[in-house]
Amino acid sequence: MARGNTTSDFILMGLFNHSGAHLFLFVMALTVAFTSLVGNALMILLIHRDHQLHTPMYFLLSQLSLMDMMLVCTIVPKMAADYVTGRKSISPTGCGVQILFFITLEGGECFLLATMSYDRYVAICHPLRYPILMSWRLCLRMTWGSWFLGAADGLVQAAATLSFPFCRAHKIDHFFCEAPALVRLACADTSVFEYAMYTCCVLMLLVPFSLILTSYSLILAAVLQMRSAEARRKAFATCSSHLAVVGLFYAAAIFIYMRPKSYGSANIDKVVAAFYTIFTPMLNPIIYSLRNNEVKGALRKCVSQCTALSHD
Repeated sequence: MARGNTTSDFILMGLFNHSGAHLFLFVMALTVAFTSLVGNALMILLIHRDHQLHTPMYFLLSQLSLMDMMLVCTIVPKMAADYVTGRKSISPTGCGVQILFFITLEGGECFLLATMSYDRYVAICHPLRYPILMSWRLCLRMTWGSWFLGAADGLVQAAATLSFPFCRAHKIDHFFCEAPALVRLACADTSVFEYAMYTCCVLMLLVPFSLILTSYSLILAAVLQMRSAEARRKAFATCSSHLAVVGLFYAAAIFIYMRPKSYGSANIDKVVAAFYTIFTPMLNPIIYSLRNNEVKGALRKCVSQCTALSHD
């Protein structure tokens, strides 16, 4: 078999066609992406400006917003440019960069959500020992660890994926370069790599998810033992936002990466991918702001300061 050409550009088939309905959906996707960028940027700004939010919990939340912003910027600009210009090609280098950033951010978010669940566990179950069990040093180490583990996985998968020869038509049935979609175009035996990639994805999802389940099981046991109804209400309100984000993120990720191949569908995969790369990043700041009195207070304070400056 002739060795494939690994230097030719790939063609992204995209998510939308040029029908009226799809044009409407494209505009909606851009609107959601813009709202996501504004919402997450505002969340980072509020946490940076308000000294009451300078705690490990809100620092982790700012990192989540940063990851979501970077994820949107990794996927949406290229998708929008392809749709508007009709040029759907992407170089192998560009494809590798998309895979690297996508897996870095998705993998990093898995571990960051686990870190956030540990933070909530310590705050509710061991409040008096919180400064020790969740010190700034530990918080920064776990945050950098989340970024490092995601980046290591992304670097390995991007390099390994692009090392294969591609002798079929270089058409990727997706709207961005995703390792599983790209591997299907390879003309070499990819079974070992696919098994390793599947195992890695399972570990990257299930290990943090197990830690999250353990943390919230202990939190639930502690909350049920509280005598004060107000304390229980406050604890549930604090944790419900994080659980909503975890549910949205892991439901989509598990559906994409852990279901049997026989149930795979390119169109369904693209829709679900659009959900967790475009729609979910918009929901995160909304969920945390609407259900968090401290964030709402910081927003009101920021608006008041801006209004006062505008009248000076």
